[in-house]
Amino acid sequence: MTEWVTKHIIVDGSNIATEGRSVPSLAQLHEAVMALMDEFKNAKVSVVVDATFGHRIAKKESAEFEKAIANNELVAPPAGAVGRGDAFVLAIADKVNASILSNDSYQEFHGKYKWLFDEGRLIGGKPVPLVGWVFVERLPVRGATSRRSVKTGKVVKKESSTASPEASKPMPVPKAPPPSVKAKMANELMPYLQFVEKHPVGSKVKAVVESYAANGITALIGGISGYVPLRNMANPQPRSARDIFTIGDAVTLTVVGYTPARRSVDLAVPGVVDAAVKPTGKPSVARKATPVKKTAVAKKAAPAKKAVPAKKVVAAKAPAKKTVAAKAPAKKVVAVKKVAPAKVAVKKAVAKKAPVKKR
Repeated sequence: MTEWVTKHIIVDGSNIATEGRSVPSLAQLHEAVMALMDEFKNAKVSVVVDATFGHRIAKKESAEFEKAIANNELVAPPAGAVGRGDAFVLAIADKVNASILSNDSYQEFHGKYKWLFDEGRLIGGKPVPLVGWVFVERLPVRGATSRRSVKTGKVVKKESSTASPEASKPMPVPKAPPPSVKAKMANELMPYLQFVEKHPVGSKVKAVVESYAANGITALIGGISGYVPLRNMANPQPRSARDIFTIGDAVTLTVVGYTPARRSVDLAVPGVVDAAVKPTGKPSVARKATPVKKTAVAKKAAPAKKAVPAKKVVAAKAPAKKTVAAKAPAKKVVAVKKVAPAKVAVKKAVAKKAPVKKR
């Protein structure tokens, strides 16, 4: 490879993730980038994907994609960018004089970026069964679109080619998945589970810098591999991990999270761990909110207690029934009134006898 390749490489992520596939694979892209960094250890690597990349990958990779975007491991063009991802990739490579890893020829841009035909500015790559990713220097393929772009010196639109009847037929369904499409786990299962159990988020661990990764470093904590992204190294974020760490350095890091889908351990420099641990602070807020919910339930239960006196009020109706029963004595009073005239008659009779005695 020429000197261009050893300085800075811009990865056309959408192109590499779709190599040999009908839809892009984040796992395939990650595997290609790691192989590229292993082959060109001194080169800086930037990975660019188009704006629709996150909508076209498998749903199970969406969370990992969002995390990579947040860590600046993947970069997407601004919304509404003319030329979509290809134009953004070429603009970055043009600004920093970098090489491009892509199997695309960018024919519509040949008139604007003539350096695409310079030695070492374009690299191709493919996964080879039982071998892994192989990278070679290549030259763009010329065609009708390329000639129109060179003639005008501007970016032109691609010509819509007329497909043959055979090419218009449905693609055959593959009987087996392409080689090396499964995402590699960062750690073995049992050691990873034991590490998670003994080291909760916020724990400090001693590690050794193993290698430079895409926008970060890989560090070994005994037999466990951890990852430190650029944003967890310093504030403000450094431009390169090489500015902070050297391979073989013994460092103290803080555990800030875990990614069970890949059995990875997320680490940070203790000086910037507060910024990294902020997302984990949300559960503590939720815990504080729990008592509030209980008090709310208690307040709702209070009216139920007030309902008990209401039953007593209903019981108070019982005396009302007694008042109804009191009507019975009223009948007796009526009976007394009937007897009263008899007594009066007796008195009158006695009164009549009195004059007789006086005489």
